[in-house]
Amino acid sequence: MTDLVRSAGLSYYPDVARSVGLDPKQMMRKARLPLVCLDKPDTPIAVAGLRRLLELSAAASGAEDFGLRLAERGGLTNFGAVGLIVREQATVGEAIEAFSRFIHIHHDGMRLDVTRSKQTVTITLHLRGRRPTAPRQAIDMALGSIDRIIQSLFGHDWRPQEVHLHYPPPKDRKRYREFYGCRVTFNAEDDAILLSAHDMERRIPSAHPLIAAYLRKRIEAIESRPASWEGKVDEVVRTLLATGDCTVERVAEHLACTRRTIHRHLATSGTSFSAILDAQRADLVIQLIDDPGRPLADIAVQLGFSAQSAMARWFRGRFGCTITDWRKGVRPPAPPADAPSATAA
Repeated sequence: MTDLVRSAGLSYYPDVARSVGLDPKQMMRKARLPLVCLDKPDTPIAVAGLRRLLELSAAASGAEDFGLRLAERGGLTNFGAVGLIVREQATVGEAIEAFSRFIHIHHDGMRLDVTRSKQTVTITLHLRGRRPTAPRQAIDMALGSIDRIIQSLFGHDWRPQEVHLHYPPPKDRKRYREFYGCRVTFNAEDDAILLSAHDMERRIPSAHPLIAAYLRKRIEAIESRPASWEGKVDEVVRTLLATGDCTVERVAEHLACTRRTIHRHLATSGTSFSAILDAQRADLVIQLIDDPGRPLADIAVQLGFSAQSAMARWFRGRFGCTITDWRKGVRPPAPPADAPSATAA
């Protein structure tokens, strides 16, 4: 199954890539990632594509610390709704627990285990992937981001007690010590940040309990991310239709696979790409035609129809009336429950 992540993590990628002599668009193409995700932070992209981009960028630039450089530039804003709810918690401990609880909404394949002893709290990072362990740059970006998030809650004077990394030491260990400000152990059993148990009690001055409660309810409502191929394709189609660039090839690009892979998995689930696209078009077209000032030709282009007339025929078959009638409020009665749908007919 393809894990997805919000493209907000790449918000600073162009700046970091240029700083080490890379052309960000060229590297995105090499990694087979859609360029649109640089401008739209809520775009779902394949975790495998993100990891490939980081590894290619580190190798092409010679910057062993490429993942750390991205983490250094990011922060809570890169995590969308998850970052907001973390920021509004009363204490650092509650913020870390909230981050661990909801991180999967931002990143399908990322999990945090928070374990406590009397004196120490260990935050262990788990990144799911096809390899036994995730690539080095992905670990640096993720663990480095966690470090910077905790630091932002404390203020810049905070440092962890220790950092553990499972991979062998880099050529420049000093860079890692400077980034984390503590002892960094390589060839460790896990990828983890250790902090004082006392740190968890630190209060966050900017926290607002009412906002935190409101955000928690909202985020719990969207907590379940799609786990099936059908659900993931549906999520990407919904996002791409809003941009006016939705084809099976484009969806395959976001999922880091081929169109044949999509068709095969959807057939196994008893559906098809056309059926998913049709359903999402039906949801979106109603919102778009409710705006009388929006030209129908523009709507047809956004929904991927070859011409306005093609959209008009599809609409009549789908809804049983013309777009003009729909805008006037003249709509056919709902068919009986056992009647075949217009699409099926």
